[in-house]
Amino acid sequence: MSLKNIRLEVMQAIEPKVKGFMDSYLVPIEEIWQPSDFLPDSQSDNFFNETEQIREEAKELGYDFWVTLVADTITEEALPTYESWLMDVEGIDQHSGKENGWSKWVRAWTAEENRHGDVLNKYLYLSGRVNMREVEITTQHLISDGFDIGTDRDPYKNFVYTTFQELATNISHKRVGKMAKQKGNVLLGKMCTIIAGDEMRHHLAYREFVKTILGQDPNGMVQAFADMMKKKIVMPAHFLRESGDSIGTAFELFSNCAQRLGVYTAQDYIEILKKLNDYWEIGNVRGLSEQAEKARDYLMKLPERLQRISERMQFGQDQYKFKWVEANGMI
Repeated sequence: MSLKNIRLEVMQAIEPKVKGFMDSYLVPIEEIWQPSDFLPDSQSDNFFNETEQIREEAKELGYDFWVTLVADTITEEALPTYESWLMDVEGIDQHSGKENGWSKWVRAWTAEENRHGDVLNKYLYLSGRVNMREVEITTQHLISDGFDIGTDRDPYKNFVYTTFQELATNISHKRVGKMAKQKGNVLLGKMCTIIAGDEMRHHLAYREFVKTILGQDPNGMVQAFADMMKKKIVMPAHFLRESGDSIGTAFELFSNCAQRLGVYTAQDYIEILKKLNDYWEIGNVRGLSEQAEKARDYLMKLPERLQRISERMQFGQDQYKFKWVEANGMI
């Protein structure tokens, strides 16, 4: 049987469990928070006073902080790309006419994620600290350019990717929220913290998908995990660019900002890998083919190798002037 057919059989075998995953890791629409729970009520007489408070508190946040928050927001806003990508994965069927658990998951996951970009975008608009037209141009470019995360239509690789990436965004949003609170911006701190909580739930779900597949097809799953780590997990916004620039030119510059701030670092990448190796008990998987054993050994040795590399890495310290954020004396 071909690898593709094996993957499809495994996805079909697990599909009845997806309803349980949704009940465990997603929140009913009527119960989950919405952006308007955090933002000034435009129907209220206090709207302008509350907006003015947002603008005053926003003045305390530095340049690198705003660049990072803008890039995080744009990443969240590019959801049409992520949904369309996942809907094309093997085993995620939206065309057969029957209710497919996987496609229901993707739609419900997307609906939860959509709120993140909504609340952050509106906050940026009200803050008065960014050039919203440039932000909107970058968002349109990111959706138009699409992305290639090296997973093809392989569900195993896609679930490794989403498991890793959801934890990375949890870390980033959580730290941005903490920094905002330290500067007295309680509202933004709450927003980022609750977004981080959503990302953690989603991480736990995708992590469970991979664990379940490991029980069904350990050879295929271990090799898919190793293949993704050899390619390196790229973030969804790796094609990020500003107006007039070529694809991807803004991503490294933004990454330098995040590294300088300590929002998301090379060390975080290594720690995530260690956590996944531990949770999935990669070192204890037995009965593997020769090729899968080599993949397992690679995964177990990789954190130490990456640690040595990270100690030699250098990141740009110069503050690049993004079109998204006017300096205006920010530090």
